Parts: sequence; C-alpha cells; structure tokens
Amino acid sequence: MTEGLNIGLWLAVLASGVYHGINPGMGWPLAVAAGLMERRQSALLSALGPLAGGHFLAMTVILLPFGMLTALQYWSHEIRLAAAVIVICAGLLLLVYRRHPRFLARIPPSELGLWSFAVATAHGAGLMLVPMYLGLCTSQPSPFSDHSSAMPVIANNLCLAVLVAAAHATALLATGGLAAWLTYRYFGVRILSKAWINVDALWAGSLVAVGVVAAAGSL
Repeated sequence: MTEGLNIGLWLAVLASGVYHGINPGMGWPLAVAAGLMERRQSALLSALGPLAGGHFLAMTVILLPFGMLTALQYWSHEIRLAAAVIVICAGLLLLVYRRHPRFLARIPPSELGLWSFAVATAHGAGLMLVPMYLGLCTSQPSPFSDHSSAMPVIANNLCLAVLVAAAHATALLATGGLAAWLTYRYFGVRILSKAWINVDALWAGSLVAVGVVAAAGSL
C-alpha cells in the first residue's frame, strides 16, 4: 500500500510540473519571443534552460525548510496540516488579490532565470508541491527512531526535496518546451492572442483544492 501511495505522489509531482509547464504565465511564451527575435530555433531552446532553472530553484527554496521540519517526527500530522492550511490561504489570497506584484515588471526580460524564480515564488507554485513532498517523506520507512538519528532523517529528506523539485522542473521543461516549439514552428504568436486563457483563477483554485486534499489526508 505504501508503494502505491509513493507512486501516486510521484505522479502528482510530475502532473503538477505538466500543469505549470502548460501555463503561459510560467514563461514559455518568452522562449517563443526569443526564437522569433533572433530568428533561430536555438535561441528558443537556450531560453528554456534559465526558465526551468529559475523554477527549480523556486521549488527547492520552498521545500527545503519543510525538509528540516521533518526531523520533528512526532509532529508530522501537525506539520502536514499546517502546510495544507498555508496552501489553502495562499490560494484564497490569490483569488482575492488578482494583481501581479509590481516588482515582477522591474525584472528585465533578459534575466529569464531570475524572472522565472520570482514568478514561481510570487504565484505560490512551490507551495503546490509541499503536500506531495511531505506525503513522500512520511510514507517512506525510516530505520531511525531516536533523537540522535535526526540528522540522517533530515539529510535524507533534504535530498528528497531536491529530487522532487528536479522531477517537477523536468516535467515543466518538457511540457513548456513542447508548447513553445509548437507555437514557434507551426502555430505562430497569433494563437496567443486568440487562444490565451486567463488561468489566474484556475491556478488559485487548484492551490485551494490541493490544500483541502492535503488537510483531509493529514487528518
């Protein structure tokens, strides 16, 4: 049963990466713009690296503190519940305040890595991974049970945080890269004006949904 839970959580990590990758707000149109401006496909591919790297860093920064908290094994349910409440509050906040933070407009388009990190952080993208990550931490059998073993547990879960962030960013890179390449190669930028969907409300709602599911699981 634990193995099935782990597989489900890893699939959820990858699915969230696909979801973030499809979302134009995570930056793949900037890769299309880079390819069109320089009139070469390699410019598009080069832009995808910083976008994925910034997103990976944003995920890691959010997950690592929770990896430290996993040393408090006796409080695992409380930590998971608190994380779920944080995710729900972040989603509700984004539903109420739809405006994008002004500092995002001050980041030059050439700084794709910094822009990707800032956007993912401001939109709470990393918070979506927290319930899945904590589920993976608690579902893994650990041979350590006393206080002296806290450091090995922390080290193991910090490595897991990096692995979760990497898997998520890889899924984002594959999906966002495919969307950017198809737009550059076949559809053209006109599709962005005709088929652009405002996913802000959907994004916020998905955070609330993930938080509710996580809260139910922690109880």
